[in-house]
Amino acid sequence: MSNPENRNIEGQPDSASAALFGLCPRCGGRTLFAGIVRFAPRCGACGLDYTQFNVGDGPAAFLTLIVGALVAVLAIWLQLSLEPPFWVHAVLWVPLSTALVIGGLRIAKAWLLGAEYRRRAGEGRIKDD
Repeated sequence: MSNPENRNIEGQPDSASAALFGLCPRCGGRTLFAGIVRFAPRCGACGLDYTQFNVGDGPAAFLTLIVGALVAVLAIWLQLSLEPPFWVHAVLWVPLSTALVIGGLRIAKAWLLGAEYRRRAGEGRIKDD
C-alpha cells in the first residue's frame, strides 16, 4: 500500500484496534481515555495532544437513536412472544441500553479521533494565492 503523504505509519494501530481498545492513533498506547467516555488531554506515551481533535456530540446522538430503535424492536418482540411481566423488561432493557450506548460511544469517539488524525482534519483554511 503506497503512502502518498510520506507519513510514517509504522507502529500506528489500524482503525478497528484503535477504536476497540482506546489506542493512541500515533503510537498505539492505551492512553486515549481518561474516563469512561472522556478523552485524556494528551497521550502519556508520545505526547499527542488530543484536545486538537473535535469529535463533537454526533456519535452520542447517532448511537442513542440506533440503540433506542434496536431495544424497542427487541422489547416489542419479547412482549409479543412471551408476554413477560413489566419488571422483566426493566431488568433487561435498562442495563442493555446503557451498556450499548456507553460501549458504542467509546468505540465511535475513538474511531472518529483516529480518522481525524489519519486524514489530518482541521479547521477550514482559505488557500493563499
